[in-house]
Amino acid sequence: MSEEKAERIEAYLVAGGRYHDIDFARVELLKLLAEYPHVRTQVAADYHDVEGIAASRFLITYTCDLRPTPEQQEALHDFVASGGRWLALHGTNSILDFTPDGVAAPKTMDRMAYTLGSQFIAHPPIQPYKVECVAPDHPLVAGIEPFETDDELYLQEYHDRDKLEPLLETTYSGMADGFVVADWQDADRHLVSYVRPLGKGAVLYNTLGHCRGHWDMKPAMDYYPEIERCSWNLPAYYELLRRGLRWCLGELG
Repeated sequence: MSEEKAERIEAYLVAGGRYHDIDFARVELLKLLAEYPHVRTQVAADYHDVEGIAASRFLITYTCDLRPTPEQQEALHDFVASGGRWLALHGTNSILDFTPDGVAAPKTMDRMAYTLGSQFIAHPPIQPYKVECVAPDHPLVAGIEPFETDDELYLQEYHDRDKLEPLLETTYSGMADGFVVADWQDADRHLVSYVRPLGKGAVLYNTLGHCRGHWDMKPAMDYYPEIERCSWNLPAYYELLRRGLRWCLGELG
């Protein structure tokens, strides 16, 4: 379809939260969206504009510790259930409380976690791990060879686990030092990416994509010594993001 005849599509990007280089992720995602001139994207730092989200064809989120209100959680659920598609990235399912016993993941956004299909609980220190495709016939990951990334490996609690459609997985059994729920020695396989069908719509979750710059850890520290780009350094990650956008547009899956 030519650009002149293409239907204008409304999209919504929420990029906000803490402890990550949100500016970097926002720019990278907007560059990918710009590959589709007929997609017009609203951008926000939180979920307050529930009417704008509801009026969009699809939603993309890159957040960390961004806590929607109960009303916003219900609106997000309804957006998906009524046919919307949601590409949820990295820390979208995270809530972080810093306690004397470590970082906790309080269960205070049950509706959001149910809609997403998961809630972040912990991660081991950033280290290399292997990501494997477990749905070789699914267009979102078909042809994606196993790859090694140096990223946060998300250890999660799942909702409707039997209804999630696994796409990418990894293996980890060990400790997540610094988190309240630190012992994952009895764990094994962990979802890296999956589709969560819900009503007439669906969520595509990809846990990869940690990024952090020097000034992103306030108030914990004024200057973080390293710049972390993790999976953003990999062509495979950008391929997954591009396929995710095609999925949002209804071209894949």
